[in-house]
Amino acid sequence: MRQIPGIYLRQLFLLLLIGAIFGILFWNLRFFLPALLGAYTLYVLLRGVMFFLTGRWQWPRKLAAAVLMLVSFVAILLPVNWVFGMLRDRVGSLFQNSDSLLQNAERIIRGVEERYGISLLTPDNMRNFSEWGATQLQGIVGATFSGLGILVIAYVILWFMLAEAKNMEHSFFDWLPLKEENVEYVRVHLNNMVYANALGIPLMGLVQGLAGLLIYWLAGVRDPWLWFAVTFFAGMMPIFGVALAYVPLSLILLAEGQDATALLIFLYGFIVVGSVDNLARMWLLKKIGHTHPLITLFGVIVGLKLFGFIGFIFGPILISLFILLLKIYQKEFDRPAATTQET
Repeated sequence: MRQIPGIYLRQLFLLLLIGAIFGILFWNLRFFLPALLGAYTLYVLLRGVMFFLTGRWQWPRKLAAAVLMLVSFVAILLPVNWVFGMLRDRVGSLFQNSDSLLQNAERIIRGVEERYGISLLTPDNMRNFSEWGATQLQGIVGATFSGLGILVIAYVILWFMLAEAKNMEHSFFDWLPLKEENVEYVRVHLNNMVYANALGIPLMGLVQGLAGLLIYWLAGVRDPWLWFAVTFFAGMMPIFGVALAYVPLSLILLAEGQDATALLIFLYGFIVVGSVDNLARMWLLKKIGHTHPLITLFGVIVGLKLFGFIGFIFGPILISLFILLLKIYQKEFDRPAATTQET
């Protein structure tokens, strides 16, 4: 009877021990996974500038890391604070006057129904939709406050990443149990994935938001900056996209009797902003890569549940990372058919 070589038994025991300890650590530190993901995203975006400051200008690593963290934090915090400051009073009034909101929504829809002889929603459906929307909004707001805490933790991790920079990268890629060509594949595609999601998705929303802001301002829409923010977030959503902004706005204007303005907003959103969307995606595809719309769609859904508003970015990155791991597994272990044939 053949015995299993001792070296295989020791290797198996060591792998089981590593897997068990990793499972315990992962389960107890799973809250920090989004923070680690956010820190890595910021590191990829800042690493080029970091190497430039420390290499070309000979800055101390800790000074360069502190400056970059401060600049990036302000760049993230100011827009987020502006959006929350603009929406805080409005969202608060919606929760405090939910009955009035329901009555106004019913009045608007009934006005459209009477004017054009169509049936859109019944009062019961409107009430159910309002309750569902309030529940979802509360969940997103709660996740957003949790996401702000995750952002702070991410910056703590980012400090060590930037301070150790090259040493950390060498250690990470040396530890990967992959072939050398697959390690390089991971390095390149991880960076491309971060750029395509962390830069591409917000840029799409910003371009379409600015295009919408132009017509909102020219048409005299109330709260044009509010609708700019709505268009910005809607522009980051695939499939429906900015239609989630200009269609409701057109319906509101229509119910208020501003038929010409409603038609202008609708046509401009459908023709101009839609064209801007296509042109921007073509440019992004050439410059920084492209994320499949379904990845963005499901990533945004998952990200909003997990991270709040910052999930617009981290959700698609998480799904892209999962797909990248599947590709790495295939490249590492899927051998050509010719090598598997018996000779």
